[in-house]
Amino acid sequence: MAEESDLEKTEPASARRLEQAREEGQVPHSRELGAFLILIVAAAAFWLMGGWFSQRVAAMFRRGLTLDHKLAHEPEQMLVRFSDLSLDVLVTFSPLLGLLMVAAVASPFFLNAFNFSPKALAPKLSRLDPIKGLQRLFSMNGLVEMLKAVAKALLLGGMAAWVIWSERNELIALLAQPIEVGLVSASHLAAFSFLAIVAVMLIIVAIDVPFQLWHYHDKLKMTREELRQEAKEMEGDPHVKGRIRSLQREAARRRMMAAVPQADVIVTNPTHFAVALAYKSGMGAPKVVAKGMGEVARRIRELGAEHGVPLLEAPPLARALHRHVDLDREIPGTLYAAVAEALAWVYQLSTWRQSGGQYPVPPRNLEIPQDLAVPEMVNG
Repeated sequence: MAEESDLEKTEPASARRLEQAREEGQVPHSRELGAFLILIVAAAAFWLMGGWFSQRVAAMFRRGLTLDHKLAHEPEQMLVRFSDLSLDVLVTFSPLLGLLMVAAVASPFFLNAFNFSPKALAPKLSRLDPIKGLQRLFSMNGLVEMLKAVAKALLLGGMAAWVIWSERNELIALLAQPIEVGLVSASHLAAFSFLAIVAVMLIIVAIDVPFQLWHYHDKLKMTREELRQEAKEMEGDPHVKGRIRSLQREAARRRMMAAVPQADVIVTNPTHFAVALAYKSGMGAPKVVAKGMGEVARRIRELGAEHGVPLLEAPPLARALHRHVDLDREIPGTLYAAVAEALAWVYQLSTWRQSGGQYPVPPRNLEIPQDLAVPEMVNG
């Protein structure tokens, strides 16, 4: 049962899945919302600008239907007249066309679905597959779209029949009215018809938009296995991450070991800890170039012995440096005195190697501040 549930798409789409869908051009879409916005904008335009439209259209009709005897014998002038009338039509209806274009473009914003995806524009031969087209036609989504189209046709057809029947007297009266009066009346009837249709479309949109949003998110649902796989891809495979961290530690250890031959002194515990210190010209204070415990400490001591780096047995200082100073960091000021004694011994040892004489005695009982002291039992 657990395996079956893992393969069922029961989980909401993740943010990454939604983003991938947008990149592929899959966004919520409602044709009814677009049609509703276009209709309501057209109705509002006719309602607010109906008088102006009527006057302009009446003037164009009057001008177009006025017969000029000269034009009948001059075809060139007829073309000019036709061009002027066409320009008048364009100027008259350009505000309405502009508003309708804005309404058509703005509909995706209401669904938070405005998106430009080059992938969606790429040609796909699968879209021309007739078998897949039939499958889409007879799918559940196709059945829902067919039922929705039938319901919309019935609602809009019923509303149109009611408008025509209720306004039958006004429609018949238009035949007897002058052009100016008839156009004004016709514009008012058109605005009323638009508003009636918009009211029906509002009902359709109120049903279609939630359905489209539900259908979109339901189509993008994921299985639990897909969620786990996505999380693994986002966060990285634990085994791969562990391997990467292991390789990083190994690389850091090799770099650390490469710095041991350049150290000035190696402070030891003597067996549990080893800390390599270097102090060169230009440094503000001695710096820890290598440190480790156990096997790493043993390797640091071996490398130091191979390259002649002095080994100083100073357990309290070794423990303090190992605990409180990070790799490639300068020592704190409270350890200056103890480290200075160690470096002084290193310089004495270097002089002894060059000139001979009495062997310098390694410093003992180096003083470590109480707040940096590490008891031996804590670190073994």
